[in-house]
Amino acid sequence: MHYDACQRIIMHYNASTRGRPADEVIDVKTTVTRSSENRSRYNAAADLLERNLASSSQRVAFIDDFGSYTYEELAGRVDCFAGALAELGVSAEQRVLLALLDTIDFPTAFLGAIKFGAIPVPTNTLFPPADLAYLLTDSRAKLVVASAELLATVRQAIALSGWKGTLVVSDPGRTIASGSDRTVASLLATAEPQIDAAPTHPDEPCFWLYSSGSTGKPKGAVHVQTSMVQTAELFAQGVLDMTNADVVYSAAKLFFAYGLGNALSFPMSVGATTILRAGRVTPDLVFNTLRESRVTIFCGVPTLFGALLAQPGLPRKGEHNLRICTSAGEALPEQLGKTWAERTGVDIVDGIGSTEMLHIFVSNRPGAVRYGTTGKPVPGYRVRLVDEAGNAVARGEIGDLEVAGPTAAAFYWNNRERSRTTFIGEWTKTGDKFYENDDGDLVHCGRTDDMLKVGGIWVSPGEVEAVLIAHESVLEVAVIGIEDDAGLVKPKAFVVLQADFVGTEAHVDALQQHVKSKLAPYKYPRWIEFVTELPKTATGKIRRVALRELERER
Repeated sequence: MHYDACQRIIMHYNASTRGRPADEVIDVKTTVTRSSENRSRYNAAADLLERNLASSSQRVAFIDDFGSYTYEELAGRVDCFAGALAELGVSAEQRVLLALLDTIDFPTAFLGAIKFGAIPVPTNTLFPPADLAYLLTDSRAKLVVASAELLATVRQAIALSGWKGTLVVSDPGRTIASGSDRTVASLLATAEPQIDAAPTHPDEPCFWLYSSGSTGKPKGAVHVQTSMVQTAELFAQGVLDMTNADVVYSAAKLFFAYGLGNALSFPMSVGATTILRAGRVTPDLVFNTLRESRVTIFCGVPTLFGALLAQPGLPRKGEHNLRICTSAGEALPEQLGKTWAERTGVDIVDGIGSTEMLHIFVSNRPGAVRYGTTGKPVPGYRVRLVDEAGNAVARGEIGDLEVAGPTAAAFYWNNRERSRTTFIGEWTKTGDKFYENDDGDLVHCGRTDDMLKVGGIWVSPGEVEAVLIAHESVLEVAVIGIEDDAGLVKPKAFVVLQADFVGTEAHVDALQQHVKSKLAPYKYPRWIEFVTELPKTATGKIRRVALRELERER
């Protein structure tokens, strides 16, 4: 094992949760049908660990930049971290803020906090000090676990917020100078392991995920104990058919809801292996990981798939071990998906999820991908399309997407107003507009705030973007609405060109004519601006709000 102090706990497992009476540990599959008055115990971390210890303890759970870790070793680390929380004075239900890169210390701290009964709060590792200071204040975290590479930002945030608590440094690469800071390694080496999981309830808060804050202050979505395993059962197993033979690599990081499922709860639910990469996602990093680690499932976002296709090193058919790829975050352009499948021989299964629902709830299906659509509801979820009055729209008409399912967040922390307008009974508003085509597939039209009304008719930015990106010269594109001299809203496109093309007036005209040839004339972009890059969130989504702000400042 990587920490000798944890060796001693392995012998105790048969006497711990695996040996409890059956009525004390419930099957998560039954949880959604049980009354909220049922006081049966369920701890998400204990479930994800225990299901692998009996038959897969020596299987590799995680491989990061510093080594590999079996499920048995992971369980030892988690128990030692849970024990360390008690020694640090953390109490049940207190928040533990995680500013962590993707290394073994993330699942160690995340699962350790849950097993202890505390609430881990993963944070966006690209947040500036001001945003991180807001999270420290809003969450009232007792403890912060931060990667050594992020210490400068974390310390600035602490100074801005006046936060008083304990800081623990994650430094698996041993890159920082010795000092007064506690480290994850030192805690694991000395802590008394906590073998028994906290007696948490299925409906009890388990962890929080903050939204990106691209449209205001980040909102803390509070998720309950059963949600992680339910997304794994419904999507990873039910749609992707993930098994313990899979090797999973998610370019989306663990702090992101999409990445947390892809790289932690999904593979752990079946005993698969996860590849973690701490650094910035680059095409070379992805290509090397796919080839060298024999990845079978690769999880990305549309902008990344586009960037990978633009590079010469993309593994072709026969040069990789992939069986499937997934995409989320924003709609996958039809041509991009088709080009990827042609070059790699592997389909991208596109879907839509959200921080509020934890993971994907509408998706294409392996073997039956229809590029240009988001697919159908994942079994276990229901969706509906409604107009502004809440009435169902007819097939083919654009409506606001609402979803109902077992993994919805309980509420937003400290935000009653947004909780009441987002979580309406069993339905959760997604903020996305869709229509249902004749085959029953949902087609994404854009975020509600991004939709344009041109001449009194709704125009989907995504529809215009999909046509533009199909042009051989276009690498990336974002469409927003701006007012013309008469005060009327018209589409404008910001275009990143492929390396061999130059933006000229003639090129503008060519792209406009290309759109006119594919769509109704009123949908073509009246203005096209060539840019070197588009503003994006840490999760790879294009920040159209930043482009609108740029236009207002001009």
